[in-house]
Amino acid sequence: MYPTLIQEIAKLIDHALLHPTLTDAELREGCKLAMKYDVASVCIKPYAVRMAAELLAGSDVLVGTVIGFPHGNSTTSSKVAETEQACQDGAVEIDMVVNIGKVLSEDWDYVTDEIGVVHKTCQLHGAILKVIFENDFLPNDAHKIKLCEICTEVGAEFVKTSTGFGFVKGNDGKYDYTGATTHDLQLMLNHVGPAVQVKASGGIRALDEVLTVKEMGVTRIGTSSTATIMEAAYRRFGIATPNALLTPISESNGY
Repeated sequence: MYPTLIQEIAKLIDHALLHPTLTDAELREGCKLAMKYDVASVCIKPYAVRMAAELLAGSDVLVGTVIGFPHGNSTTSSKVAETEQACQDGAVEIDMVVNIGKVLSEDWDYVTDEIGVVHKTCQLHGAILKVIFENDFLPNDAHKIKLCEICTEVGAEFVKTSTGFGFVKGNDGKYDYTGATTHDLQLMLNHVGPAVQVKASGGIRALDEVLTVKEMGVTRIGTSSTATIMEAAYRRFGIATPNALLTPISESNGY
């Protein structure tokens, strides 16, 4: 049972390699770490997709990347071009940020058309689409519910809570973010169709948090704390860590 559970935990994880300061060497080490724990995928910077595809060739770790990241403000044509390039470079999972201003403006035709055309681009290349809402910027649950309905209508494979970089300016002038919350995850699970899965990202850094959202029905987790989570799982269930492929890099902040 325990080895199976550990495999299930690993295959929930999209190992995030998105911090702006990550070097090429750290990105390569991050891909090796993803292989060490046999996670679901890496979610890597767009320019590094080709490198990741080469490093992960022959493994069960998929290559994913981000589009319109982190604020969703690119034109639709730019998002389509980014998606085309990413798929050509070897990405099979695309995490696209919605146009948040258009969501808040309730320009639902624009939002639907944009998600739809990016999804069609993914389909042409055999990739799946995860639509990032950036819930920290959406205080009104009605906007999240409408996005769930649109993603269901369009046929997106996943809805996703956050980028991990959706910092909100507080009254004290400082920036902070919340990321995935159980409230938002349950809301999204309740309002997507049966073919749409939910990805939690932003602030998930501990094994118990992973187990909680797994129990809720979340099927992917975006995190840069993969080593911390997986090592905790091995310790808890008394199973030896897999043979190290590398000395794990320091885990980045912000995802």
